[in-house]
Order: sequence, then C-alpha cells, then structure tokens
Amino acid sequence: MWRYLLPVAALLGLIVFFYLSLGRDMQTLPSPLIGKPAPQFELPSLEDPARMIANRELAGRMYILNVWGSWCVGCRQEHGTLVELARRAEIPILGLNWKDEREAALHWLQTLGDPYIASAFDDEGRVAIDWGVYGAPETFLVDATGRIIHKQIGPLDLQIWERDFMPLIRSGRPAGGVANP
Repeated sequence: MWRYLLPVAALLGLIVFFYLSLGRDMQTLPSPLIGKPAPQFELPSLEDPARMIANRELAGRMYILNVWGSWCVGCRQEHGTLVELARRAEIPILGLNWKDEREAALHWLQTLGDPYIASAFDDEGRVAIDWGVYGAPETFLVDATGRIIHKQIGPLDLQIWERDFMPLIRSGRPAGGVANP
C-alpha cells in the first residue's frame, strides 16, 4: 500500500509547489550584484574604436548603464524613453552596446537618436557577463559610491522610471532587488 501512496504524495507535493509558484512574481529575477560594486570595464568606444570608454570615468557620480543592441526588439521599444531621459539630463546614461555589428549600431543611433554620454562596444559580450546580463535590454542604476542599487530587466518606460528609478535617484538608497515591466 505504501508503494502506491509515495507516488501520489510526490504528485500532490508537485501540484502544491506549482500552485504556490503561480502566485509569485515570475518577472522578478534576483540579482546577486545589487548592493555590490559595479564591475569595472574599459572597452573601445562604439563611435571611435581608438578611444576607450571606462565606467571609472563616472566615479563619484550616480549613473545609468543601459545594455542594448540594434538587433534587440525590446531595445527599440525603450529607446524613445532613453532619448527623453537624456533630454531631461537627470542622470548620465552610459550605453553598453552588446554583441552587435558596429555599423548597425551606429546607424541605429544616427536614425533614432543617441541618448548616451558614450557607448562602449562589447562585441564579445564579456563585460555583459561580468554585469550578470541575462539579455538585452537591461538597465542598471549605479550610485555615487560605485554600487549597483537597481536593475531593470526588459524595456524601460517612463512609468517604470518614475516608480522605480527616481525615488532611488532622489534618495540614494538601494532598492534591494531587480524590477521588470
């Protein structure tokens, strides 16, 4: 009799597990980098391969790192928001062009507008790995001490910006997590 009850109990356990998982916010992925120092990098500039871009140039300043690619549908979706944020000049936006073709990325910026103070060209994706990037677009908020205090996975819009980023920018306090649309 016990040999029949064990599979039934295991099945019931799986059903309960999946049922409880449905109530969880599946859009939220934990980020082990929240509260930790932002990984340092130095990469060629997208615009000028002879010029190097390093995030240490922003030491002492709060900034956004936006991971994007011209091949990325979600990046196109959020691009207008980034252009608007750049126009507002609330915080510097550093671009990390990820696994892209240089010519396609340059055409993208010339056509759609360039919201970045600079774009680093990460054609091999090694810097993105250091930052724990799952896929583009991803947007990181780095505080003035150089710590990552927020991570947005997926397209950024003005509602997300006002709800999740601006309170942190105003207060300088970490969110303790990652947010998604």
